[in-house]
Amino acid sequence: MNQAPTFPPLLRGEEVAHGQDPFAKAVAAAGLGTDPGLICWVPAEDALRAAVVLAPEEPLREAVSGIFAVTLGLGDALGALAPPEVAVHYVWPGGIKVNGADCGQLRAAASTADPATEPDWLVVGIDIAYRVDEAEPGRSPDQTCLSEEGCSEVTPERLLESWSRHMLTWINRRAGEGLAPLHAEWRSRAWGIGESLPGGGVFMGLDEYAGMLVKDDEGTHLRPLTEMLQ
Repeated sequence: MNQAPTFPPLLRGEEVAHGQDPFAKAVAAAGLGTDPGLICWVPAEDALRAAVVLAPEEPLREAVSGIFAVTLGLGDALGALAPPEVAVHYVWPGGIKVNGADCGQLRAAASTADPATEPDWLVVGIDIAYRVDEAEPGRSPDQTCLSEEGCSEVTPERLLESWSRHMLTWINRRAGEGLAPLHAEWRSRAWGIGESLPGGGVFMGLDEYAGMLVKDDEGTHLRPLTEMLQ
């Protein structure tokens, strides 16, 4: 990244030094009371690593669904920049697959762990592999990176800028229309709905707050999205 990325109104960027974790930096800034809209990012050629600070105005059980705005923004950014044949899917709660292989992961943290309490802040981080340092590309069939999937022109800087714009669109849409349109869009690219889970049960869909509904021999159970919080 030779030039500082540009962000849409209401969002601002802070470059993090090489070797530092932008997610940890964003969490620290949020804990010190920074204004929402801060995006911490690290310049790198092998991955996009960034985190955004959000300020929900609802209890955590509802606020955590804002993670979907971050996820959908990333998916739309990849859709806008990658070749049309590249398929992007979402793995609950925060995985990203490209052409059927793991390519990235989201993580999140909040100021509280109480589902009924309104958090002071919510931080969501993204980590998308752009290039892997392997002697033999494709050696791990379950994992991939953008450059191996025909996305060599999708630089981390371009993806960062596009993600910020698309994410803000979904944040605004969630504020105006609620979670329903985010649910619908996420499900349209969901990975594994109707299929068996490694830990047992079948992934049946989402509840109203984006929790995973799992059906097994004993009935249907809920795995809340808050379980991905660190």
